[in-house]
Amino acid sequence: MARPTPLLSLELQSPANSNPLARSRGRSSEEDDEDSPAKGFVHYIPLCLLVLLTLAPHPSLLIMLVNYHLKTLNSPLRFGIHLLVTYTLTFCVFSSVIVCVARDPGPVAERQEDDGGMDLTEALMVADRHDDLSAPGKFCRRCWAPKPERAHHCSICGRCVLKMDHHCVWLASKCIGHRTYPAFVHFLCSVTLLALYIAVISGSALLFAFNNPMAIDITTPVHELFLSFAGVVFSLVIGSFLLYHIYLISTNQTTLENLSPFLLLRYLPPLGTSTNGNSEPLDEDRMSHGQRRAVRDAHQQIRLYDVGWRRNWTQIFGWNQKYGWIYRLWCGGGGKGDGRTFPRNPCSDEMLARLAAELIRLDKNV
Repeated sequence: MARPTPLLSLELQSPANSNPLARSRGRSSEEDDEDSPAKGFVHYIPLCLLVLLTLAPHPSLLIMLVNYHLKTLNSPLRFGIHLLVTYTLTFCVFSSVIVCVARDPGPVAERQEDDGGMDLTEALMVADRHDDLSAPGKFCRRCWAPKPERAHHCSICGRCVLKMDHHCVWLASKCIGHRTYPAFVHFLCSVTLLALYIAVISGSALLFAFNNPMAIDITTPVHELFLSFAGVVFSLVIGSFLLYHIYLISTNQTTLENLSPFLLLRYLPPLGTSTNGNSEPLDEDRMSHGQRRAVRDAHQQIRLYDVGWRRNWTQIFGWNQKYGWIYRLWCGGGGKGDGRTFPRNPCSDEMLARLAAELIRLDKNV
């Protein structure tokens, strides 16, 4: 006799095909898939343009090196040194680009190794494995999953990223996070050094051409002028961006944390009962003008994760192996640690408490 089909089945499919927390909020798996749009060819156009801009100066560079250092100065040693330095820096540029594009910036969700289902109790108790998910910033209401410290949800990628710094359209429209941020800074440093080096050697060759117009052919100074201009422009543009990230590393901030002062609201202690009778955490949309100004002023002083510039740099570019610095020089690599927990500035709790007291005072004066 055939076994009757049960009217209600408590068997759940694998987490990849079913999200019990999303279903409890009325979200289907098809809606979850829509939050993570597939990348098309358009997303790779800026990356192709980046590669083209990196390779564009090299024909003029070779013409300048051959005509000036080999034919005019008759110096094979200088020619070999300049060739070695420029192509070593070019190799560093592309190696860090490959790491940023090919590596996941920082997966938040832990993947299930097996394809088997999980029972109802395990599915309903997923959130209980994490502490204080009701606190602001501890749970992502778009991924419907716990969100570790300093992780953020990228609306373009449709996912949360560990220690997300920013979303970069130039690197195949991918986020820069915990596992790719050192490679990104390595990329900025390599491009700046390459552009600056090309500007210096091209500028010196161009100066020689002006002082000795009959010693070199007529087309080489045009290449030298193009290389000098491009080198100066890229050095200023990318170099300014590099200096900004050097400041962020020295103060242990991400781009999002530096540009978003209201992220401090996630870390404030309980504010108690306000004048309207509720004790919910402050929301940016419900803050008064005075409270907003107080948060912005406090943001200039509170560095939650600043533990000294040496330890800050060690968190990004530290290594555990004996010759780990070679890997850092080659492509930058990934961040040190698990990307989920970070040491706090010992003075941050006191400063946050003072900010919370000031916000309560301003709330009562409204």
